[in-house]
Amino acid sequence: MTFDTVQYLLGGLSGALVGLTLGLFGGGGSILAVPLMVYVVGVPSAHMAIGTSALAVAVNAAAGLVSHAIHGSVKWRCAALFASAGVAGAFAGSTLGKAIDGQKLLFFFALLMVGVGIMMFRKRHGSGDPAAACNRENAPKVLGFGGLTGIFSGFFGIGGGFLIVPGLMASTNMAILYAVGTSLVAVTAFGLTTALNYAASGFVDWPLAAVFIGGGIVGSFAGELAARGLSKRGGMLNTAFAGLIFVVAVYMLYKSAAAFV
Repeated sequence: MTFDTVQYLLGGLSGALVGLTLGLFGGGGSILAVPLMVYVVGVPSAHMAIGTSALAVAVNAAAGLVSHAIHGSVKWRCAALFASAGVAGAFAGSTLGKAIDGQKLLFFFALLMVGVGIMMFRKRHGSGDPAAACNRENAPKVLGFGGLTGIFSGFFGIGGGFLIVPGLMASTNMAILYAVGTSLVAVTAFGLTTALNYAASGFVDWPLAAVFIGGGIVGSFAGELAARGLSKRGGMLNTAFAGLIFVVAVYMLYKSAAAFV
């Protein structure tokens, strides 16, 4: 498929918004990317939008990871455990997801997002432990959360930040700023796994992905700076994270409900 100049411009602006979300919350990028690809840029195929956005979000997450790493807000051992367990799950999930209607995938994931949002909102005043680490005691729990998140990530064609951040917090009790930074390792790994699987079926538009990535790199650094400021103000980042989940979930339920009519 081919796009005109306006659509590529919209792709760059959409990428910037996705990058901002990834840097700020460590998630939400691909949940926003797919509807932006379909309803703003004009990608006609839901699976093409999922595959292209998975690639773009993976690269943008990697860009955001660089900034978090420089500031020391990445728990590398936890990231390695979580991501390694989830990659196999992401491959299996994305293989199954390609065979299911894209709108139905988005609808069911929106329901899951509501549950995650409620959990995050209830924990909005919990600061977590900045010194939390992965060890022999919590490693099985981290691996379990990682594997399950990978399956959901691949199945729904998303980076999985909405699940990775609360999964890291639940399995290690780490502070949300560290969970955001650490989650970007898994978002990158899961996104690349899903994108490669979709690309093998021809569901990635490479030029559009490049434009989306360019905008996202700029947005991701701005989001990381904003996250650092919000993390110093009690539960504001947790509350904002939960609020974004609810807003996007309602939008997705509205847009995808027609798949069941």
